[in-house]
Amino acid sequence: MIQKLLNSGLHWESKEFKRNEFLKISGSTDTDIYFVENGSIRIFMMDENEERIIRFGYTGNIIVSLDSFLSGKPSDFYIQAIKKTVVRKALKKDFYRFIQSNEENLRFWIGVLEDLVLQQIEREKDLLTHSPKERYQRVLKRSPKLFQEVPNKYIANYLRMSPETLSRLKKS
Repeated sequence: MIQKLLNSGLHWESKEFKRNEFLKISGSTDTDIYFVENGSIRIFMMDENEERIIRFGYTGNIIVSLDSFLSGKPSDFYIQAIKKTVVRKALKKDFYRFIQSNEENLRFWIGVLEDLVLQQIEREKDLLTHSPKERYQRVLKRSPKLFQEVPNKYIANYLRMSPETLSRLKKS
């Protein structure tokens, strides 16, 4: 379905971001939706001068600052390229016109939103109830590609553990 979305006639602008370049900064409104063609991205926020990574995106993923996209209001989130990344981006108004054009497109968008909600629930359960080892194992099982696409220091932050702890868990 993602290929259909990309070839749908919806206007996608291709954009390249250098390593550490921001697609979006905190306090800004972002109503674009992104498809990661190549590379990797992190979404994070700052908590008392500490970064808190909440999500990753890599080749083949759709990424969006969902709170800002849905509300049209500024978001606390940053979206940053982890390495050289090429994305295609579409405007919300164009994307909504596409998803409202037929039932199949609307079902696709509902499926994307449902997946995001389920992933967020899994993440919250991991952080609230599981040990670092269990969090690592669950994320490895859910997203093995993450460990090939994203540096360990970012994964450790996402899992709320030190890079050293993650390294020990990966060795055991």
